[in-house]
Amino acid sequence: MPFPTKDINLFMKNLTSNFPRFQLELPQWLIDFLQEQPSTFPTAEARMDLVTTLSKLNIEQGTGGPFGAGVFRTDTYELVAPGINLVLSSQSSLAHAEIVAIMMAQQKLVVHDLGANGLPPHELVTSCEPCTMCLGAICWSGVRHLICGARGSDAEAIGFDEGPKPGNWVSELEQRGITVTTDIGRLNATQVLKNYVTQGGEVYNSRQGSLETPR
Repeated sequence: MPFPTKDINLFMKNLTSNFPRFQLELPQWLIDFLQEQPSTFPTAEARMDLVTTLSKLNIEQGTGGPFGAGVFRTDTYELVAPGINLVLSSQSSLAHAEIVAIMMAQQKLVVHDLGANGLPPHELVTSCEPCTMCLGAICWSGVRHLICGARGSDAEAIGFDEGPKPGNWVSELEQRGITVTTDIGRLNATQVLKNYVTQGGEVYNSRQGSLETPR
């Protein structure tokens, strides 16, 4: 005997109510800041300066960690979507700056592939080389170029866990048609990382709790 429709609806309502809705939003300070910036960023240095400034402001505004990113069109060098690290404010270990920028760009363009037919080529600019998780996200994002500021070793030097990233990660991306440029504005981007820990910023790696089973 089938369940009455009202019972099924009640069951589904109870089931979904047990899970919170997850939504990422960029803070208002970032929106206000971008409104004062130029519409295009014609050099790699200019694009890196923008995302590094975002990483610095993210610390000052207390909205996240010392990382910034942005997805840009490579034909016009317009910013499509910014990204900042929102791990602590969103309570999600997935909310790294690169992933936030990629997600925002895809939502803005209503595509899951930034390299889809009919779209101009896009690049990801990030204030630090990607960690293992972000490296995977870049592979499937559709971007055609990656520009990095600080090195992964710079982030590790202040305590961040970058994960088991392969040593040949640059060539792996290039084999997938994603060219890579590193060390653009590295000095400034690294200084932001150092300032973060000097000012008492939380290094939010995983597995910080005890291995003992909680009572």
